Amino acid sequence: MSELAGPPSKPIAVPRLVLDMLEAQGLDGAIPQPVWQNSAGGVTFSVGRDGKPSFFVKHNPPGSGESLADEAARLRWIAGKHPAPEVVALETSGGHEVLLTRALPGTSAVAEEWKKQPSVALRALGEGLRRLHELPVEECPYDWGVGPRARADRISQEALAALGEPPPIDRLVVCQGDPCAPNTLIADDGSFLAHVDLARLGAADRWADLAVMTLSLEWNYVGYDEADFWAAYGSEPDAHRITYYRALWNAA
Repeated sequence: MSELAGPPSKPIAVPRLVLDMLEAQGLDGAIPQPVWQNSAGGVTFSVGRDGKPSFFVKHNPPGSGESLADEAARLRWIAGKHPAPEVVALETSGGHEVLLTRALPGTSAVAEEWKKQPSVALRALGEGLRRLHELPVEECPYDWGVGPRARADRISQEALAALGEPPPIDRLVVCQGDPCAPNTLIADDGSFLAHVDLARLGAADRWADLAVMTLSLEWNYVGYDEADFWAAYGSEPDAHRITYYRALWNAA
């Protein structure tokens, strides 16, 4: 997720593979509504009746750089360990990927109701990352550390040299991997509900998440107090690690 992602600004045709999947799942009577588009061309559709989504379906076109198969695998791994969407089906064809998940009852942390209550949103964001980071990291089979992120196919040698040596790991945790605010769902009472968009989930220093989450606050909220986030998470900001992991995020 980035500041380049958001609700679609123009009509989007529903891909054939999405319609085929919905028909196979007995959902051909529901009309998919595009609700989010990322900078790589991936689109998320809501699927439901009477204006209430029962499912979400993601479509990634060829060459999007993201893998819905990776996300499905991580969602299946985290099921029962941490709140996240349930995988219903995954289909691939000709480089296209479609992932169908069951809808959860919350709303995005960047929904208008939460933008108007930034202190509530920031506390939910902090609570969510704290809970995720408390999972037993030794059980996580996925790696989101500096090593795999700094591979030659992900980052240029010039950018890698500019980054310099990574700081020593503060605390190895299960990281969300794409922790921008829209990837947190908030319950009606303002508490953390779940994380979504987990294709990059993996073991890494907790600052890989914290640096990007706090950066995303600038993109999504006005008049917020970052102290609300840190209080809910239970830490103080580390300027050196924040600077490094934001630079790695931008470079990769």
